[in-house]
Amino acid sequence: MLARRWFSFSKTHPVLMRMLTSTTSGSKPLPDMHEGHLPIHVNNVRNKLRSIVGASTNWSDHMQAMNERKALHTLLAKNQADLPPRKMRDSYIEVILPLGSQPEIREKYLNVNNTVRFGRILEDLDSLGVLICYTHTKHEAVQRSPLSIVTALVDKIGLWKKVIHPDCDIKFTGNVTWVGRTSMEVKMHVLQLQNDVYCPLLDATFVMVARDPENKRPAFVHPLIPEGPEEEKIFKEGELNKMRRTDFSKASLLKMAPTAEERTVIHDIFLNTLDERTVSFRSRVLPPNSVWMEDAKLKGLEICHPQERNIFNRIFGGFLMRKAYELGWATACSYGSSRPYVIAVDDIMFQRPVEIGSLLLFSSQVCYTEENFIQVRVHSEVYNSDTRQHHTTNVFHFTFMSENQIPQIIPKTYGESMLYLDGKRHFDSAKKETRA
Repeated sequence: MLARRWFSFSKTHPVLMRMLTSTTSGSKPLPDMHEGHLPIHVNNVRNKLRSIVGASTNWSDHMQAMNERKALHTLLAKNQADLPPRKMRDSYIEVILPLGSQPEIREKYLNVNNTVRFGRILEDLDSLGVLICYTHTKHEAVQRSPLSIVTALVDKIGLWKKVIHPDCDIKFTGNVTWVGRTSMEVKMHVLQLQNDVYCPLLDATFVMVARDPENKRPAFVHPLIPEGPEEEKIFKEGELNKMRRTDFSKASLLKMAPTAEERTVIHDIFLNTLDERTVSFRSRVLPPNSVWMEDAKLKGLEICHPQERNIFNRIFGGFLMRKAYELGWATACSYGSSRPYVIAVDDIMFQRPVEIGSLLLFSSQVCYTEENFIQVRVHSEVYNSDTRQHHTTNVFHFTFMSENQIPQIIPKTYGESMLYLDGKRHFDSAKKETRA
């Protein structure tokens, strides 16, 4: 698989100075999975998903359709061994977004800078990931799938180019690359047609989970058997990804104290912001070309209408990602005083579903900076007006790059210091991907 490279500008961090290429030379291609697969139009992906689960396009009929799914419980496997194994090629799908050949669909994807809205690409990736998993678990003799497959995690998204053109066709490809007992890892690639050749735009890794027809309990999925050394390597990467996520979670700053090195980083920041004119721990002075963390945040609110529901009558995860990304982009834009470019997305955990009618609150925060890179954390929560309680639904992590030098973000409180270290961890993790 292609090793992701970050875009390089003259002021880019030396470690990240790797020139962008638009070819796949040097990478080992997978077996010819696309043989026998006809591309799906992007507008048909959601329609196929509705057909698979029996969801209605009418809001008034949707609840009845979901109630009818309860009878599908009898189709669930009692254990994974009862399900026939599948191959990677069995779930391979291609989707075409014909921005060049069908100009009438461009407006939905167009931003004011005459490039493609990345938030729309996130929505399409989320839908495609679910369809790929339903393809992996399909049973020809069953009209409706008894599984409720939902996005559990966006593990990582790495971009190859800083601009996606709005007048060239885009192709999405992907397949299941690793399977647990009830979860599936999906790798997807996005390419754009340029000079009659599809060139890579981004690579994405999602983790999906299967649940029962009422979306209440886990459900078994078909095991996956890799074919050949290359697929075995990819499958092993899925195992390593799971272990990495487990280790990252165990070391969370919400559970464990910072490392000795991290404590030194925070103490150095503290010392550099002390007021030398006083002998006080409370008196702090902002260094030149710096911004207090408390002054680098934005907030947003969404009322969750039925229009944004998914096939299971809850708010579509792609919509949540798009809204979080756009707020994160605005935060990076206002902080850096120039147009930022997203270069990495990682560790988006879907902690709880968002119900229709919810008040959804977004809080976006610049939590780490290095050279001309901006790490933004977006926290989303639902507010229950009856109980007056807030519940976290998602935490999003975006890495942006500015074309200009940016001020250094400075934490003041202990809580902000933990945000700073968490942002540094995510930035370092994204940076590490470029060395792969």
